[in-house]
Amino acid sequence: QVQLVESGGGLVQAGGSLRLSCAASGRTFSNYYMGWFRQAPGKEREFVARVNWSNDNTRYADSVKGRFTISRDNAKNTVYLQMNSLVPEDTGIYYCAASGNPYITTSSSAYDYWGQGTQVTVSS
Repeated sequence: QVQLVESGGGLVQAGGSLRLSCAASGRTFSNYYMGWFRQAPGKEREFVARVNWSNDNTRYADSVKGRFTISRDNAKNTVYLQMNSLVPEDTGIYYCAASGNPYITTSSSAYDYWGQGTQVTVSS
């Protein structure tokens, strides 16, 4: 089992920044790809970003590319999502997740463990 706890969400104006954190406990953190997903009201959960075991390979959704940065610190068992130039369309609940599958990493179905989510609201 891997337990994940997100933090860092909040209310921010358009153009602002937020940094989300996700602290992991349980099984060896460095064994898992880590991802961030989000879910807006009335919409399905969607992929945002993911990072590989060693923090040297990342992938982003087109909608956040160039604005968001995912990173991890295996010594601290933590994954981060730095979000810059936020727009109202970024509003939603952000979830971090852990996957033992390195071949399918942008689908929520590939992720085994999930946090409870943190709310991000971007006002216009």
